[in-house]
Amino acid sequence: MAKIRKILVANRGEIAVRVMRTCKELGIATVAVYSEADRSALHVRTADQAFLVGPPPSRESYLVQERILEAAKKAGADAIHPGYGFLSENASFVRACEKAGITFIGPPASAMDAMGEKTRARQNMIKAGVPVVPGTAEPIATVEEARAYAEKIGVPVMLKAAGGGGGKGMRKVERMEDFESSWRAAKSEAMNAFGNDAVYIEKYLEKPHHVEIQVFADQYGNTIHLNERECSAQRRHQKVVEETPSPILTPEMRAKMGEVAVKAAKAVGYVGAGTVEFLVDVHRNFYFLEMNTRLQVEHPVTEWVTGLDLVAWQIKVAEGEKLPYTEAPKPNGHSIEVRVYAEDPARNFMPSPGRINYLRVPGGPYLRDDSGVFPGYTVPNTYDPMISKLSVWAPTRREAIERAKRALAEYVVKGITTNVRYLKGILSHPEFVEGDYDTSFLTREHETLLGKGEDPQLTEASLLASVVYAYQRDQKKAKTLTQAPSEGGKGGISAWRLASRRGR
Repeated sequence: MAKIRKILVANRGEIAVRVMRTCKELGIATVAVYSEADRSALHVRTADQAFLVGPPPSRESYLVQERILEAAKKAGADAIHPGYGFLSENASFVRACEKAGITFIGPPASAMDAMGEKTRARQNMIKAGVPVVPGTAEPIATVEEARAYAEKIGVPVMLKAAGGGGGKGMRKVERMEDFESSWRAAKSEAMNAFGNDAVYIEKYLEKPHHVEIQVFADQYGNTIHLNERECSAQRRHQKVVEETPSPILTPEMRAKMGEVAVKAAKAVGYVGAGTVEFLVDVHRNFYFLEMNTRLQVEHPVTEWVTGLDLVAWQIKVAEGEKLPYTEAPKPNGHSIEVRVYAEDPARNFMPSPGRINYLRVPGGPYLRDDSGVFPGYTVPNTYDPMISKLSVWAPTRREAIERAKRALAEYVVKGITTNVRYLKGILSHPEFVEGDYDTSFLTREHETLLGKGEDPQLTEASLLASVVYAYQRDQKKAKTLTQAPSEGGKGGISAWRLASRRGR
């Protein structure tokens, strides 16, 4: 297969920038697409070319296949990288690329058909002998049928979008009184995120761990896994902190889960990067959850401990190269990633769009900030509010935690509200530090993570100290102004004041 010369990245934000960086290192030209809300976005500035594809709503821009392909043809792109989300798990888009003679950097449409829709993936895994979480094998058509099934297996249950992942279109139902409203909300969110409102039901496992295995396959049937990622620090089923290796896995369990993940990928003729996700119960039994037929948000932690560039691997496999490994490389050290969001944890994680007036990104050894923003950038209210992925590496887990905490202490964003303080709370929490946290951790410890469990006497002392400092500062400022020399007579402006104003 011929070498790829120009790649259109059918995405936005930090993932588009991240893909373009690898492309540039490989000598491949890049093309961006953007909505009217993203005219000044970093991915547009990073690309060699950029094309407008529609108004802000993703259903009218980033999800319109014809406009993406039209941009690729105009630019002369010979390949498309979908990133994650949007069209990354859309089999019809893969077929449209093939028809247009454009290489899709990802799995074939057949594998996406088999695994991209979650209920079909469950059916295929059952046939392959892979253990799955109890639930429906097909999307359920009506709320009446869904309600009857939920009553049959008993709450709590999970309502899940069949057409995509990333926490979109998911609702946990603990009381049957809430079932109908949760059903409507899940279907609406699934339609907005994936253009597909199909929903299915799974039994909710109590206090499970969410552990996923990174798999990779070439076009010649070679398939390996690249170890696991622990993703149990979640809110609203959206991952917030990820790490590798998982603090709960033994080498034997890693090998067994990796073997099952490879088996799952081979069963559907998978090619490229994918992730097989599992739930692990309190007895350390694991169950297939779903397969994400794309690159994951949290792939940097795998890159840290393996020393590999997964995007480069995706491109090389798409060009027809064989994988350089025949088995999983052993993880080296420990890596943690935190997702920085433009949101207010104290206000039920309400998005906080707006202009970034000041931005200071942390630095130092073994630290990486994958970002799609810059000082002066306006975070739109149209898309997911994640603005950055901050990841670190260290020889041990304890050292990685301390490095991530130090990095977050240096992270300053002004003009919008972020979850940086909340992330520091997670990394400092004893349950996280000990490593045995489950998917209910963030919900259960929400008040503590917000800092509401702090010692009230210390809080009061801190407040009084701030008041005293502010008073002393203002008094000193007033005294300095009184003593400042005047210039230009009674009605003139002093040179000192003019200089002060300019320096503000």
